Amino acid sequence: MQQLATLFVFTFGAAFFASLPPGLLNLNAAKTGVEKGKANGVIFGLGVAVAVMMQTYLAVRIAKYISRNQHFIEVLLQIALVLFFILAIYFFFKAKKQHREPFVVVEAKKRKSFSKGVFLALINLLAIPFYSGLNTVFHTQELMRYKIADEIIFIIAAGSGTFLAMYLYVFYFNRMEHKTNAFSKNSNYILSALMVLLFIITCFRLFK
Repeated sequence: MQQLATLFVFTFGAAFFASLPPGLLNLNAAKTGVEKGKANGVIFGLGVAVAVMMQTYLAVRIAKYISRNQHFIEVLLQIALVLFFILAIYFFFKAKKQHREPFVVVEAKKRKSFSKGVFLALINLLAIPFYSGLNTVFHTQELMRYKIADEIIFIIAAGSGTFLAMYLYVFYFNRMEHKTNAFSKNSNYILSALMVLLFIITCFRLFK
């Protein structure tokens, strides 16, 4: 029981702190909360958490395979490279278009926010090698024993830590009412720059 509690705390903490730095998912959570209301921002974060749990399940299943096959990681990074490039262009042109349009807070269907959260989290392919690596480290420390209970705890903790980080972004930016207009207009530029940064980092990891 103590081992499972330790596994949960460590995994939760790793997922939470990994999601805290400004990134594609948490900035989109904040942006959704600003433009469509806090409820939609939280639903977006829930979609992200669900997708992360699916990725974590996959990461657990392939952790041993990844440790033996570097080619698999390279394929994932190549796919991520293309996606980051496309998203950088998309957010840049979306930002230019948004600067020409008045800012309007609109009511959006929560199902759409959830689907968007799932989609953006799923295309973040770097999450799979991250959780696979984390899983491998925990296994070497005998925190992860590849039992059903261990896997469930690991997956739930990863999703919970991610969701808390998303919620804090939604909650924090919703408090900044006097800055919502500026944040909404500039967030797409921030996301585009972030995609460029992730593109460069992925290139470095892929070709170093």
